[in-house]
Formats: sequence, structure tokens, C-alpha cells
Amino acid sequence: MFRDATDMAEAVNNRKVSAKELVLDTIDKVEGLNPDLNAITSTRFEKALMEAETRDFSDKPFAGVPIFLKDLGQEQEGEPSTSGSILFKDYYARQSDYYVERLEALGFIVLGRTNTPEFGFKNISDSRLHGPVNLPDDPTRNAGGSSGGAAAVVASGISPVAAASDGGGSIRIPASFNGLIGLKPTRGRIPVGPGSYRGWQGASVNFALTKTVRDTRRLLEHFQVCQMESPFVLPKLSHQDLFTPVQKPLKIAIQEESPIGGAVSEEAKLALKNAAKFLSDLGHDVKPLTKQPLDGIEAMRSYYEMNAVETAAMFDHIAASLQRPLMVEDMEVMSWALYRSGQKIPAKRYSHILSQWDQYSRIMHAFHRSYDILLSPTVADVAPKHDQFALSDKRRDQLLHIDDCSQEEQLDLIWQMFSKSLDWTPFTQQANLTGQPSISLPTHRTVAGLAIGIQATAAKGREDLLMHLADVFETSGSHS
Repeated sequence: MFRDATDMAEAVNNRKVSAKELVLDTIDKVEGLNPDLNAITSTRFEKALMEAETRDFSDKPFAGVPIFLKDLGQEQEGEPSTSGSILFKDYYARQSDYYVERLEALGFIVLGRTNTPEFGFKNISDSRLHGPVNLPDDPTRNAGGSSGGAAAVVASGISPVAAASDGGGSIRIPASFNGLIGLKPTRGRIPVGPGSYRGWQGASVNFALTKTVRDTRRLLEHFQVCQMESPFVLPKLSHQDLFTPVQKPLKIAIQEESPIGGAVSEEAKLALKNAAKFLSDLGHDVKPLTKQPLDGIEAMRSYYEMNAVETAAMFDHIAASLQRPLMVEDMEVMSWALYRSGQKIPAKRYSHILSQWDQYSRIMHAFHRSYDILLSPTVADVAPKHDQFALSDKRRDQLLHIDDCSQEEQLDLIWQMFSKSLDWTPFTQQANLTGQPSISLPTHRTVAGLAIGIQATAAKGREDLLMHLADVFETSGSHS
């Protein structure tokens, strides 16, 4: 009935449908579809219906549109916030994040929260607390992570847009698997706080998963802030920046090879090849990348060390709140390994890692003087089967006893712990380290009907270029 969230909001503003009717219709879809997806972890239907009847939606850009928050951060006062963790299975948020407050100010009505892996550490969603999220196109496959539940909600048609976040590809990876548009904005573009201002040292940002470019663009225009209290302050894009088509040919570098040297499937290569040819035929200057701009393995090792330190700090805070030490039984084994390894990384090493990230940003800034866009597959293959990345018994035992290892041995174990899944999704993390905007576009499906996206990355602050590219593919019918 409705093409997208913009369509819904226009219908509400024009009194063709009521917000209550949209909420009731969404509730029906949840009850009919979610049992097969396991995408939603909690609901607030009665509160949503009351808000639909009592809130003023006049001229709101997303008036009355039902939405689900990701159950990782994105806290809403008085509502559950589990982070996919047994530790937080009974936790309720004490205050709302600025991101959530902004969603509500734009007219959205929150109906509940979506499934994620524990603490968002994985590129699939299969937490011990909530269980796996099934890909709508094939329930034997995982919908991805960490915004897997959000992606399944949108791909299945429950809601046209879902709140999501991205700390290493967590918007773009499930966008690729589910045939959606997934934008990770520039660091500093979207409001942060008040509980946390430096999600994974700025690597993690909130935004959304969508089905149409106009929803993505409208969300970006209305969500963006120049937030002076934030450690990452960014000038806002003007309406003209976002809505004026780019007139000149773009210089586009094609990255086919994995930045860590792993295999890239023929389907992913085909998706990229077709996209590159399409853009070249339009007159853009498309050239193969002759050299990786960053050392992909070095960058990923720094990413894992950051993650370990941040995890250790998080769990130390949790232990202090609980007034007891945390035990391995409190969390999944991958979380335990990150937590324990983070305890051994010295502050001077962490300072060096963050300085590395600044150098990566400098290198990519220079790279974009030569190329407007870096184009790659979003992922190396289609959505994985459930348990495809399951740890062997030997690896689990090593991780459970990670305290017995030296610091270097611990870091090597962390690399091995993620190696299978990283080979599947090696293209997304660098933009998180550098703070660049990056988008996954749904341009390709396999013969079996499985989606695989292409990823376009631009210089910091240049989401306008990504929106232009997205428009070009969508209007040509090249979106899958």
C-alpha cells in the first residue's frame, strides 16, 4: 500500500490514514511475520497506540511512521535494553538517547526493539539470550549483524525503515544480505549522548536501514546535527548539497580484492563488475584500484585491540555496578575473550592505536583528492548459513582459558576467533576507523534470489556523493 516511510508520513499529514491505523497494521504484520524471523525482542504496542492517538504529528517529516529501535544502545526511557546479553536481560533504560529523542521529534512512533548479537560484536545475529535472526529470503541463513533484526523487519515488510547502528559494518552488512539500502554516515553527523559520546572511539554511529533513497536522504537531512558538545563536530549539509544532482563525472576507484587477502565470491565480483560497467557507461571515470590505500590486516588488528579495550572498560563498569566480579557464565565466550584480552593491553598501546586511526584518516583524505568514490562489494558473499561461523570445541576451550596466554597470544586468538566471519565481510570496517561515510546499495541478486550489495565510500562529509550514486542506481532500476 505504501512505497516507503515518506509515503506513509505524507498520508498521515494529508489525513488519508491515521497514525493509529499504521500502528495497528504494523502490529498485525509483527504477529504474522515475526515468529518466522525472530527479529523483534520486545514490544510496546499499547504505548505506541496511545501515542498514535495523542501526539501531534503536524508537518513532521515522518509523521506517525512505526519504527523499531535496535536493542543495542538506542535507549528509550523505561524500556528494555538488553544488548543481546544475559547480563542485561532485566535492564530498563533510565533515560532516552538523543538519537531516540530525535527519532520521536521527527514523528516516528517506536513499537519495540530488534534482535542483535551480544553487544554487537558479530556480523551475524545469534545471541544466546534471544536466538538467531532468520533471513526473510531463506530462513536457513542468518540476516546478518549486528543490525540483523532491524534488517529483517524492513526486508520482510513489517516496517519500511528501522533504526540501526554501525561499528564495523553493522548497517551495511545486513543491508547487503537483505537487499536494503544501508548508509553509515560520517562520524559526527548523527546526534550522540547523553550516556555515551564516543561509541567505540567514534567508530560506531547510529542511523537506519531503508528501502528507498528518498527515505535515506530525508532521514539524513532531518537527523544531521552540528553538535558542539560532541567530541566529533561536523558542519551540516545544506538542502542544496543533498538534493542537487552531481553534474560532473565522478572519479571512481574499483576495489575487487579483499583488504585482508581473503577470497571474494564470484557473485560479489559480478555485482561489482556490473555496477562498474553501469557507471562507466554513464560517463564516470572508473578505474581499478592498483594498490590498497591502507594495510587491511594492520587496520583490523588495531580495530580488534580497540574493541578489546572498550569491552574491558565496559565490563569493569558493569562489575562495579553489580558489586561483584564478572564470570565466564555471565557472557558468551567471544565476549569473554575480548573482555579478558582487553585487560592486558597497556594504555600506551591504546594511545598508539588511536594515533594510527588518525593516520588512516589522513591517508584516506589524500586518497579522495584523486578519487571521489571507492567502490567495492559490500561483503564477500551472500548471507551465511546459521552456524557457519561456529567455533570449534578446541577454539572455544582456548578462548575460555585466554587468561593463561600472553598479550600477543591473546591478540592472535582474537584474530583467529573472528577469522572465518571476517573473511566473509572484510570491506566495511575501514570506514568506521576513518570516520568516512559509506553506503551499501542493493544492486545484485544471485540466480537463487539472494541479495548481495555494492559499497560506495566517500570522503568525510560527502554523503551528498553517496546519495547521488544511490539515486542513479535506483532510478535506472538497478536496485535489486
